[in-house]
Amino acid sequence: MILLTELHYHPPAALFAELLRADGILLEAHEHYRKQTYRNRCLIRTAQGVQPLTVPVIDGNRAGKVSMSAIEIDYRQNWIHRHWRTLQTAYGNSPYFEYYADYLHDIYIQKPTLLFDLNLQFLQLLLRCFRLTLPLHLTEEYLPNYTTQPSSEKFGLTDSQSLIADRRDWLTPKTNSKAVEPDSPAAHSLVRPYPQVFGPSFEPGLSVLDLLFSQGPAAGAYL
Repeated sequence: MILLTELHYHPPAALFAELLRADGILLEAHEHYRKQTYRNRCLIRTAQGVQPLTVPVIDGNRAGKVSMSAIEIDYRQNWIHRHWRTLQTAYGNSPYFEYYADYLHDIYIQKPTLLFDLNLQFLQLLLRCFRLTLPLHLTEEYLPNYTTQPSSEKFGLTDSQSLIADRRDWLTPKTNSKAVEPDSPAAHSLVRPYPQVFGPSFEPGLSVLDLLFSQGPAAGAYL
């Protein structure tokens, strides 16, 4: 199965539960950017509760007419410092924050121009954290519906393995989320409760960073 998805900024752990079952990844590279989605934000848990971290983009008001792969990050705002300080405050005492911190920080300080490139670098890092070596490709055009399967040769898979599971806009921080297909899994049921830094109740739907900082190399056991 090939998982078709948009790129997220530190996506929810549920995405990686799906990736653990996938044979390859097809990233949507030709969609129009959409505001108020996980494309430029993530959710973490702090002492004050769940908090969004949002990457500002240039010309956000017109961004909906721009290809996601062309959206530029607005570095006029000191968002990297804010995000990093928030992550340090929320997770600095978690068991595995220091284990991953330098790898994350190295990507931040590179300051990629494009949001797509920033998210792609973080995705590649997170795949390594979960020891996932999946073939990864970008879409060649935007198709609202995928009724055919990608080239088996491109992914190096059999025909049965290369069937597409369209998970675009499956994960969203908005309450009025797009209706999913009947065979799409419920995101909240894909991640088993694990000990979180700020409890005692379990908060689903957080960024995968919350799971990694808590469980480290054992994170996959909760997916």
